[in-house]
Amino acid sequence: MDTKLLKQAHEKIGSVPVLVNLVSKRVKELIDGAKPLVRPESLDVDKCDIALREIAEGKLVAQIDFDAIAKAEEAKTKWTAKRASINSLYAD
Repeated sequence: MDTKLLKQAHEKIGSVPVLVNLVSKRVKELIDGAKPLVRPESLDVDKCDIALREIAEGKLVAQIDFDAIAKAEEAKTKWTAKRASINSLYAD
């Protein structure tokens, strides 16, 4: 993995977990036959480097659905509260 590309991609995607997930998903797509959004510098260039270059050049971006995150957190909170109330029935 080219550390220079990694730094450039990290400047575009500030969150490390989001960057890791984006690169991972894109590498899987490239392995499955998706066409690169940038011209590879050679035939044997690493797919991870292609994905990082796509991000660094702004050809690949991440969209975060904050509403979905909020709904998931709300469901988790409700589940935790419901579980706590069920556990209190069996406490003794």
